[in-house]
Amino acid sequence: MFMGEFHHTVDAKGRIIIPAKFREGLGEVFILTRGLDQCLFGYPMNEWKSLEEKLKSLPLTKKDARAFTRFFFSGAVECELDKQGRVNITAPLLKYAKLEKECVVIGVSNRIELWSKDIWEKYVEEQEQSFEEIAENMIDFDI
Repeated sequence: MFMGEFHHTVDAKGRIIIPAKFREGLGEVFILTRGLDQCLFGYPMNEWKSLEEKLKSLPLTKKDARAFTRFFFSGAVECELDKQGRVNITAPLLKYAKLEKECVVIGVSNRIELWSKDIWEKYVEEQEQSFEEIAENMIDFDI
């Protein structure tokens, strides 16, 4: 399970250090793709394969299913960590998530997320204001 928040920087070559705490869980090869809320999602291969199976079962006749699947898979890349624990992020993914200098790497249960520091801070501020309302709505999910 991935959890926690870590602040890092993007170097001039588009590399980000993945926290040591997350490296073992991600494995030698993992998938990085466009996520929701303008961040990147990183999945260990076993989680990616499970998600892939679910997405493959979506009906091709549904426009939203086609759009989501295209968006999700077209941005996906296989990644490997270098000896320093860095991952090289492709230019399209850097652009999508607006990763320029300061970034935040967070653990979210079965995946990691990479955020621009500015976007993350704005997101947290907005969500903190409605956290109690969100929590009340989660009761519908038996949480």
